[in-house]
Amino acid sequence: MTWADGGGTRTARRIGLVEDHESVAIGLAAMLAPEPDLDLVYTAGTVPDLLAAAGPAPGLDLVVLDLRLADGSAPEDNVRALRERGIEVLVFTGADNAFLVRSAARAGVLGVVRKSEDVPTVVAAVRRAASGEQVVTTDWAAAIDGDPQLSDVGLSPRQEEVLTLYASGEKASRVARLTGLSEQTVNDYLGRIRQKYADAGRPAPTKTDLYKRAVEDGWLPVPERHPRG
Repeated sequence: MTWADGGGTRTARRIGLVEDHESVAIGLAAMLAPEPDLDLVYTAGTVPDLLAAAGPAPGLDLVVLDLRLADGSAPEDNVRALRERGIEVLVFTGADNAFLVRSAARAGVLGVVRKSEDVPTVVAAVRRAASGEQVVTTDWAAAIDGDPQLSDVGLSPRQEEVLTLYASGEKASRVARLTGLSEQTVNDYLGRIRQKYADAGRPAPTKTDLYKRAVEDGWLPVPERHPRG
């Protein structure tokens, strides 16, 4: 599906949904229907059924995945099966089960959004994830807080300082001014920080990834849930 905006004609992001409750599937379809840039093309009750329907070349930008499915499948296995096909995953859940969220997070989901969130929040999360951006929420952060499987990367105090400033949104040039370092030194620090996270099995190639790691390790606070208006 294509759509037109002020910049010309664009191709909509292709979305799949794995959800075995019909009412939830209908609800998400209704949420996305008015959004010209988001096209829900496949819905299935299990990951194998969705992949079978999509074929050998799914062409999906994102799969929205429920954590608890009637087939008894493990979230971690479902996420890995999708990512092996080159498909990113956003968890869509109503369950307060930190273990399940944690297992999915370790498998590489882009984020977690509750089914109880309002429509704008859900749509915004799907849009960000379909564009390949991580969706950092309180549920995701709380689930991974204290996870014993998050390996310590052993940052020095100076590296922690640089990470905290940079991951909070500052540019490298601003971090240099705040710390009294040269911009080249800041970039060198960031390179070493990324390497340490990669060596620990927690890669952080982008600035958003570094923000996620900084929240995981307590260098930045867990994001607050904003009250609904």
